[in-house]
Amino acid sequence: MSAELRVIPIKNIGEIAVGIDLGNLIFDAMRQQQLSLEQGDILVVTQKIVSKAEGRLVHLDEIEASEFAQMAARQGKKDAQHIEVVLRESKRIVRMDHGVLISETHHGFICANAGVDESNIGGERQLALLPVDPDRSAREIRARLQQLASQQAPQTPEVAVIISDTWGRPWRNGQVNMAIGLAGMEAIADYRGQLDPYGYLMQASAIAVADELAAAAELVMGKIDRIPVALIRGYAYTPTEGTARTLIRDGATDMFR
Repeated sequence: MSAELRVIPIKNIGEIAVGIDLGNLIFDAMRQQQLSLEQGDILVVTQKIVSKAEGRLVHLDEIEASEFAQMAARQGKKDAQHIEVVLRESKRIVRMDHGVLISETHHGFICANAGVDESNIGGERQLALLPVDPDRSAREIRARLQQLASQQAPQTPEVAVIISDTWGRPWRNGQVNMAIGLAGMEAIADYRGQLDPYGYLMQASAIAVADELAAAAELVMGKIDRIPVALIRGYAYTPTEGTARTLIRDGATDMFR
């Protein structure tokens, strides 16, 4: 149990060019705030800057809409080329109604529009796609951060990295940040098989701490404040290689597939 948490916005990130070294960029921005990596730190990084750095951008003028995309666009009064991009990023369509596409991405995520986003891109008719492998992206950023930290400290601090994206939730209004990529920590704190303070044997308590940390980070990031990275300090996570794929419910236990 963590006694106290700090959530610190990392500023001075700036615009992201394709191919930029995100680990170095984040490390330098932290130094400008007189922050250094400490043992147990968690960096939450928004999907948008990861996608930009990895070149996961498309321009709608280069997309030819299929007949199905044109039909769906007419029904939902949407842009057919935008719909086509969503379809290409989808493994299957879960639900399509009122101009909203709920799809399963090739990663296995269930979300609106396959995670395709047009906000905070900086170009007309340009869209950002989810990283091809968000877990790999998290591992690469984490490895770079630890490499840079090792050059300034006698012992390399163990840190974790979460790649986050903002999604809606069934039965609830509003969106929250969730973890789509992870490295260096366990995504779920599993209390099953333990006794609670009253002696009850817990059978279903498995807390998605990676999602909770991603959501906490969004409180200092905002959507219009140009802060795509947050440092969380004080949470006692379980160190491990980690993967966000453990957060995806398999088809056998998913009541809504």
